[in-house]
Formats: sequence, structure tokens, C-alpha cells
Amino acid sequence: PGREPAGPLAEDGRLRTVSDWLPARGSGLRRRNGDPHQLASIVYTSGTTGRPKGVMLSHYNMLSVAHGALTVVACYREDVFLSFLPLSHTLERTAGYYLPVMTGATVAYARSIGQLAQDLQVIRPTVMIAVPRIFERVYGRLKDQLAAKSKLSRGMFELAVGVGWKRFLYRQGRGRWESSLLLWPMLRRLVASKIGEKLGGRLRAAISGGAPLSPEIARVFIGLEVPILQGYGLTETSPVISVNPLEDNEPASVGIPLRGVEVKIGASDELLVKSPGVMMGYWNNHAATAQMIDSDGWLHTGDQARIERNHIYITGRIKDILVLSNGEKVPPADMELAIALDPLVEQVMVVGEGRPFLTALVVLDGDFWPGLAQDCGLDPMAPESLQHPKVQSLVLAHIKDALRDFPGYAKVRKVTLLLEPWTVDNGMLTPTMKVKRPRVMAHYAEAVEAMYEEGPAAGDRR
Repeated sequence: PGREPAGPLAEDGRLRTVSDWLPARGSGLRRRNGDPHQLASIVYTSGTTGRPKGVMLSHYNMLSVAHGALTVVACYREDVFLSFLPLSHTLERTAGYYLPVMTGATVAYARSIGQLAQDLQVIRPTVMIAVPRIFERVYGRLKDQLAAKSKLSRGMFELAVGVGWKRFLYRQGRGRWESSLLLWPMLRRLVASKIGEKLGGRLRAAISGGAPLSPEIARVFIGLEVPILQGYGLTETSPVISVNPLEDNEPASVGIPLRGVEVKIGASDELLVKSPGVMMGYWNNHAATAQMIDSDGWLHTGDQARIERNHIYITGRIKDILVLSNGEKVPPADMELAIALDPLVEQVMVVGEGRPFLTALVVLDGDFWPGLAQDCGLDPMAPESLQHPKVQSLVLAHIKDALRDFPGYAKVRKVTLLLEPWTVDNGMLTPTMKVKRPRVMAHYAEAVEAMYEEGPAAGDRR
């Protein structure tokens, strides 16, 4: 500043020096108080049920939720948050950015998901916000490592998880004291502390949100003294509605409402919410806003729930939207319609709620199956022919072709093939011929679990 341009630059009419427009001494700055109820951000929904909608959030919406969260999970100036979710994710922005800034805590940013394990060791966070997929990856690595260890080591791990879980229930006031708890100091030293060190050794709260967390994974981590707290919310609620407190943590639930949040159960067991965090509305979409928020101010979540001891338990989805463990929302009905257009397929149900990837239960057309089996050199009358790799690969190829115009997340990675049709008589269909998803899921529960235990199909791993 202060130096005049020389040579050709002095004659360039596009060039201005700082002194041309910035006075040497500024006049007194006027303090301006912003309106907390003015629009602060527009966050777009994923658009899986139609065109993406712009959720209008005010300063008050987001900051009231951050402040309300502090009444359930305390935060201190000494805390160190590890941030690795994108800040476009409203959970990360509100709970992982605004909240720690309000309390004077430190926020450290991970370099990438691939380097997260190293960053945990260096940063040693006390608080971490994640989606279930992160915990699933850690759990998967633990299982792989255990598989290579001795039977004694695997037994010690299972014992530590079991005793640790009993200790957790006892300390929460939901279990009785048992003599096996005397083993905990030894099990903590030999097993749990080593897991804790992989997470930095100081973690006192690991918030899980964005999708349902597997109860089994929650049990393992909590049993190893990793304090996972499951929460719940929507982009339209800025986003947190509830979270489990450390002193009353019920992992099967999504916690208790934040301060200032009202909840009730409406028609069809739908969870309704009133909250300071409820959005201003959808950008330029009054019809969608009126559909989401009724005339009494209750926001309709689209989730079915029950409430016990002030804890919210999500039991289903009215809108039948699958939420994968990474938070990705998938509309199964559109995919199923596309897959069912293939003459090979009689009926299909896409599965994936709370899971790391999509699978499908497929009823093959009885007229096409014999020819398909014979083309693969198999006996169509033999039940094991349905599980033959040739048949599985061929059906997956048909499904891939049917979904070629869908977004990248719409990828079915494994299938269970069936020949018995779903009918009204066997209880799998409604009188209007709609698939009863809960009934089908319950009937084929073992087959579904088997698909996920084995992981994605060979050559289809991320």
C-alpha cells in the first residue's frame, strides 16, 4: 500500500491502488445487531423422493439446537473435537462446529477418511461425531484382526465385551452387580484399553447420527468402554431432535429430546416434533412446507416411533425410505419397479436399512427359471442351484442393467433368490397387492443376515 504503479501498469485503467478507495483513517464503525430469525443457510435435501428441496434455516434455528444439545451432552473448553464429516452435513455443522465454538472448545480437522486412524492417534480427541458407517468399518477391522488371532485371544475379546456390557448396564442402573465384574480391571488392561488407544485414548463421547446404528456394534463398543451416544434428527430440524445422555444411555433408542424440543406420537405412530430448530420452510416451495409442518406447528418426521422413559425409539418409516449406515437415503420403491420390469423377475424387495450396502430378495419368474438354470448347466429342481455363483452373477447383471439410469448409490450388491411367490394367502402381500415389507423381512431374516455377514459379492467391494 502507498506505492504507485510504474511503467505500463500506471496507464492500465483497470488497476487501482488501495489508497484510491481505502481512506487512511476509517470513520467509526457502526455496530449492527443481526436478526436471529433471519435466514442463515439453505441446505438442500438429498432429493431421493423427488427434486431436492432447499431447507431454510435461521441463525436461531441452528444456534438454539447447538445450545439445547449442551443440556444433554456437556461440552467443556478443554474438549477437543475431531471433525471429518463434511460441513454441508447439518449434524457436523451444528454439533461439530457451532457447538464447540460456543463453548470455546478446540476443533481439529481430519485430513481424510483414509487417514482417520492416524489422525486419531495424533489429535487424541475427547469428542467425535460420526455416522454409523465409521463404527462399522472399525468393527469390521476388529473382526478381521480377531480372525487371525488365537482362540484364547478371541475368547478374551468376547469376555471383555460381555463383562464390559454388564458393567455398563450396572453403572446405568439397569443391571445388577455380578461377581464377573471383578474381572473388569484385568480385561480393561488387556483388551479395552488397547481399543481405546486406537481411538486416541481420551474419547469420552462418540456421537452417532445420520442413520440407525446396529445394536450389536453399539454393544461391542460400549462393552469396550467406548461411549457411543446415538442421536436423531432431520435437516428440517437443524438437525438434532434427540440424543442419549452419558448417564442415561439406552443404545437401542435415539435418546431424549433436547431442551425446548417437544415430541408426540401422531397417526400411524408417526413421530411429530415442535422445536426451536424447526426450519423456516422450504425455499420457494410453500406446498411442501405445508405438507411437512401442520397448522398447529408440528413437524411430521415420516418416522414411526414409540416413547418410553422419555427415550425415543424409531420403529419404522412411513415413507419407506431406506437409510444406509453412511446416511445415504435410498427410495426402494423406484428401484423395485425398475428391477421388476425384467422378465426374469417376478417380485423383488430391496433391503438396506441401517446397512452398509444394498441387497435384494428376488422371486424369480417360474417360467423363466428352468431355462436360466439349464443355460448355466444346473438342475432347476435342485434348491442349491439358486445359490450357484453363475446364477447369482447373472441375476446381479440383470439388476445392474435395470438400474443403469439410477444414481450411483442405487447398486444392489448381493441377492437371495427365491421361487415361492409372495401372495395375499401366504401373508406377504396386502389385499391391494403391495408387499408387506416387515412381514417379508421377518420371514427371510436369516437369509438377509447371511448376505451381510458374507460382505459384498466378490469383485464388488469398496
